[in-house]
Amino acid sequence: MNKFFLLLPLPLAAQEMLPELVVTATRTAEEATDVPYTTEVLDAEDLAENAVRSLPQAFLNTPGVLVQQTTPGHGSPYIRGFTGRQNLLLQDGIRLNNSTWRGGPVQYWNTLDAQAVDRIELIKSQGSVLFGSDAIGGTVNTFSKSSGFRDEDGFFTGGAAYYRFDTNSNSHFGRFEQRLGVGGEWGLMLGVSAKDVGDIKDSALGRMNGTGYSEQSFDLKFEYAFAETRTLTFAHTYLDQDDISRWHNTINNQGWVHGRSFTTAGTDLRRAYDQERSLTYLRLEDTASDIGWIDSWQATASFQKTQDSEFRVRGSGRADSKILDVDTYGLTFQANSGNIVWGADYYHDKVDSRGFRNGAPRASNRPVADDASYDSLGLFANHTGAIGERFTYDAGARFTYAEADWNGYRPAQATIDQSGNSSWENLSLSLRGQYDFDNSWSIFGGASQAFRAPNLDDLTGSQFALNGLDSSGSPNVDPETYLTTELGARFDNGDLSFQFSGYHTWIDDGIVRVNDGMSGLITTNGSDGYIYGFEASTAWQFHPQWELAGHASWQDGKQTTGGVEDTIRRMNPLSGAVSLKWTDPDERYWISGRLQAATRQDNLSTLAANDTQRIPVNGTPGYLTASIYAGWQVSTSLQLNFAFENFTDEDYRIHGSGQNAPGRNTTVSLKYEW
Repeated sequence: MNKFFLLLPLPLAAQEMLPELVVTATRTAEEATDVPYTTEVLDAEDLAENAVRSLPQAFLNTPGVLVQQTTPGHGSPYIRGFTGRQNLLLQDGIRLNNSTWRGGPVQYWNTLDAQAVDRIELIKSQGSVLFGSDAIGGTVNTFSKSSGFRDEDGFFTGGAAYYRFDTNSNSHFGRFEQRLGVGGEWGLMLGVSAKDVGDIKDSALGRMNGTGYSEQSFDLKFEYAFAETRTLTFAHTYLDQDDISRWHNTINNQGWVHGRSFTTAGTDLRRAYDQERSLTYLRLEDTASDIGWIDSWQATASFQKTQDSEFRVRGSGRADSKILDVDTYGLTFQANSGNIVWGADYYHDKVDSRGFRNGAPRASNRPVADDASYDSLGLFANHTGAIGERFTYDAGARFTYAEADWNGYRPAQATIDQSGNSSWENLSLSLRGQYDFDNSWSIFGGASQAFRAPNLDDLTGSQFALNGLDSSGSPNVDPETYLTTELGARFDNGDLSFQFSGYHTWIDDGIVRVNDGMSGLITTNGSDGYIYGFEASTAWQFHPQWELAGHASWQDGKQTTGGVEDTIRRMNPLSGAVSLKWTDPDERYWISGRLQAATRQDNLSTLAANDTQRIPVNGTPGYLTASIYAGWQVSTSLQLNFAFENFTDEDYRIHGSGQNAPGRNTTVSLKYEW
């Protein structure tokens, strides 16, 4: 049974659970054990009970995922070796990726409030057929909280208040939400969240000044039933983050020494980000259509606005800034006809970009070309079928057309703006299958293609990059394509569950950055590359009140550029976790102990080895941490959760991150519902 929540210290795991359903794997609701993919599912209770602070941190205990955090306010999970624009992030099925996302880790995953999430689905190595470009390492679909009006009778009202305090950083988190409506007719959910995150403290470095930040968010969802099966949904979310410092680049970073590994000190006087993002959408869906050849359908119109500002003051006193505004318009349609899911999606980005040096406009400082646009159109179909009683399969295809236009592009050595236009087409295919030996054992696997057309950052980007090096785009780069094969096995007899999978991804024309030898990085296409790895997870309910669980993963990958083979950046080292959980017979109390470990990662790419403010010389040291989690259902309305994290005060850094992880930390949270 593929249930990642069994690896977590949850009181619910001791209860009799309904079959776990996933939507993102096939765009229809299916049991997780019936889809030929590796899936992970988390809900709001998982996030609260595991002291999750941000969306990226939700995957800290997911095999095959490296949760890189440049700073506590930013986070970019590496899913099976890929991150940023090579993973697809969805909110209620709507793409959050846009054409300005840069290569490597990005900060945008933190613009989605984890406290407003009802459920998260991760589909690994899904490919491009169902959701389009970028879904290479994985697809993450977040489902926002709603009123649940269809499960209510008559007028209803209810809500919750949540508060959490972290001792390590003296941080405060809060959320208030209210729902109301008329059962079966309409419902409204309103939520407001706020974070005041203080500077984190490490046992070796002490207080890391500048790692704190503030965040505010708001979410609204209104649902109206036209009929028993037809619903109109209007939703709006907004999040704002202020003054998030890239601590490792600044003079607050004095360097870190851990055994034979060490990082170098930062040199910038200031390196900070402000970012805002809002998403508004209108959706009409019918779950039992009266159109003869359509069983159900869904149509969505969306508008997303992203504002991103970066400010940098170098040690010399030179001040540079980059300001980016992106408006994204989206239209999607999906229908189910028997065993076929089919549809289309279209997204249009309108981009305004500005750059400054010492307060004066500077065209070459623009993060991407100004007055630019990007269009992406996709047509897809996926068929689910069976051969005999034991074998099921998924076969899908997607046609993609992408086009980029830009006007205000100023390469570093140019004196006037340049304009350009490029377009690309692609057909991606996927074939997956699963064979059930009996009610407990099954094997699954197949092959999925993925495609990513060059985006505006690839083509025209200008970014502050590694250790003072600047990175520039290239208008001549070609699309990158991928093929992932996977073979896995599952076992579940009710008390014992186990899953193992191995995967191999071939990379063709992967877009990479290389050092031009003149203190800069340029964007180009590499040649052949690959990533392969293994993942395993298990859970054993050896007593009605006791459960033992664990997981482990490992990966490696190479890419050839200019005839030279190099390690792909930030490969996840051999890592894993084991937990032991007890739940009292009345399920009012639970307590869990967890050990989490990773081996030394010294398998570094050339660029990573040069990023010495972030990646330690001689590699990132291995670590072993110990934590305790507990919960108490005080009453039907009040719930308390506790976490004593890293109680051995281990001095460690997750590979690829820009700061050390917090030392000893106690978290206390309470949730009151009415």
